[in-house]
Amino acid sequence: MKELIELSNLPKHIAVIMDGNGRWAQNQGAARIFGHRNAIKAVREVTEGSVEIGVSYLTLYAFSTENWGRPEYEVRALMELLVQSIGNELPTMMKNNVKLSTIGDIASLPAGCQKTLKQACETTENNTGLNLILALGYSGKWDILQATKRMAQEAKDGLLNPADITEHTINSYLATEERPPVDLMLRTGGDHRISNFLLWQLAYSELYFYEDLYWPDFRREHLFEAILSYQKRERRFGKTGDQIKENSAK
Repeated sequence: MKELIELSNLPKHIAVIMDGNGRWAQNQGAARIFGHRNAIKAVREVTEGSVEIGVSYLTLYAFSTENWGRPEYEVRALMELLVQSIGNELPTMMKNNVKLSTIGDIASLPAGCQKTLKQACETTENNTGLNLILALGYSGKWDILQATKRMAQEAKDGLLNPADITEHTINSYLATEERPPVDLMLRTGGDHRISNFLLWQLAYSELYFYEDLYWPDFRREHLFEAILSYQKRERRFGKTGDQIKENSAK
């Protein structure tokens, strides 16, 4: 399947909602955290698959602001798993020239998680390959709210003229900052929704939903499948198909 991909027409930024860990575990008669533990291979697969074909940005929805409402034991286990996984995967990230960063309310995470994340981001900061972004303590509404508050404060302080605010201005205040908008969003688990993920950045994204695939079973072939679907689509960004063809011909 990989050989069918047109490398000159890759999505620059792919975002993934990694859904179905708990249901995958329950289907096997196991606790939900068993699904989260078995999801690590899927994270490695989507990361290495992205590196393999030359994707520039990959954002993984690892923990949302709403996830804090889950049972305490599950949240605690997830945080412990996060620390352990980052430590284990760091050598592979260095080998694959992956630069790790985070978006979200990182200050809300346990101190140990914050320390591990900071160290991993600093260790990989000079890598020049795939930009791997973990969305932790993140939601689209939170992102827009924090950007609005910052802009309002700077306007109050006389540092920002409201009349000068443009889409580019808002982009610069969002957690994603200089990163490009999402071209392709993937979601496993069978649900057809974006679940408060990158609301601004997904404005003109192509969406790909896996009907019968839970995240622990995701492999790089599933990534290639979605990219092939993306390459067959016509992205119009509000224009007509004829306009897109005319611009492509110039």
